[in-house]
Amino acid sequence: MLESSRRGTIPSLADAIAGEELVGNWWSHASGKRIFAATRAVRDADDVLVCRLVDGKITFVHARLWPALARLADQFPPAHLARLHEVHGGNGAHRVAQVDYPDWLDDATRAAAQKIGEAGARDALAAVLALPA
Repeated sequence: MLESSRRGTIPSLADAIAGEELVGNWWSHASGKRIFAATRAVRDADDVLVCRLVDGKITFVHARLWPALARLADQFPPAHLARLHEVHGGNGAHRVAQVDYPDWLDDATRAAAQKIGEAGARDALAAVLALPA
C-alpha cells in the first residue's frame, strides 16, 4: 500500500482514510489530521516495512510479503528496498534515516525467502511487478 498517491492497482492509505481519491496534497484535506495520525501509526509498526518500492514513493509492505520481496530483490533498485524510519531530534525536528537492503532482513525472513519459489514470489507481488517501469 502506498502512503498517498495511488498508483495503478496499488491503493493509497490517505485515499482510504479520506474515503475518496485525493488530488494534490492530503495535508489540506478535511481528514488531514486523521491521515497524518494513521500514516505515523503504520510507519511505527514493527511488521511493516516502510520503503520507496513503488516509483520511489513511500510504500508500506507487510511482513508476510517480505520473503517474496527478498526473493525478487534483484528486480528492484536497491535504494527502493531500504527500510526508512523517522528519527526525532530533541528540538522537535525530524529526519528520515534508512537501513539499506538487505541489512534489515532478519534470519526468519531470509530462510523463508530461500523456500519460496520465484512464481510464488511473483504472485505475491503481482500488483507491484505489473506496474510499468
